[in-house]
Amino acid sequence: MFRNLKTLGPASALTLVLASGAANCGEPTSMNPTAMTPAALIKFASSRQVSVTHEDLEISVGYEHFTRNFEAILGRFDPTVSAALASDPVAAEARIRQMEGEQGLMIFAVQNHGALFALAGAQRKARRYHVGNPRIAFQMTRHDIRAGLYAPLSVLVYEARPGAVRVEFDQPSTLFGQFGDADVLAVARALDSKLQKVIEHAALLAAQQQAGQ
Repeated sequence: MFRNLKTLGPASALTLVLASGAANCGEPTSMNPTAMTPAALIKFASSRQVSVTHEDLEISVGYEHFTRNFEAILGRFDPTVSAALASDPVAAEARIRQMEGEQGLMIFAVQNHGALFALAGAQRKARRYHVGNPRIAFQMTRHDIRAGLYAPLSVLVYEARPGAVRVEFDQPSTLFGQFGDADVLAVARALDSKLQKVIEHAALLAAQQQAGQ
């Protein structure tokens, strides 16, 4: 059912450090607001290339069947829980657990990229899903806050042709592995498996529904 095409591609990371500056006495230095420029505020920290494995899966099921099942087996993130984290973190975590779907994952947002083709008088079926779990993200960001750059994950689903969809995403372990932290990498490798299982289950459910029609 799957054709897995893996390609390696470079990505660059740019860290911008906003420097408020400090005098030797420990007091912040003052700056004339009229003299402020981007060059004075922003210091270039680093730039490097990283290798990321891009997963490209072709699935022999219809777009509507796949997306409907993909969305059905995943949970939904409720952003109102964020306000409760500071006042009652235990209760907030319990609420997050209730949001979890298959493999503990949930959808944070959906972007309908296909709908934009109407601007050109065309039609296309494509959705980008933001998938993850705040609790899983924290298992990584507690060790390296930079892991927040890729949490939640991004998954693009689009119709390749009638009766077939493509699912594309960057492999989590290669995204988070660039930070060189063993604890972060262990969680990311588990995400590799979780995401793959969700996609496979959605594909199987879609195929069964199509066969029953």
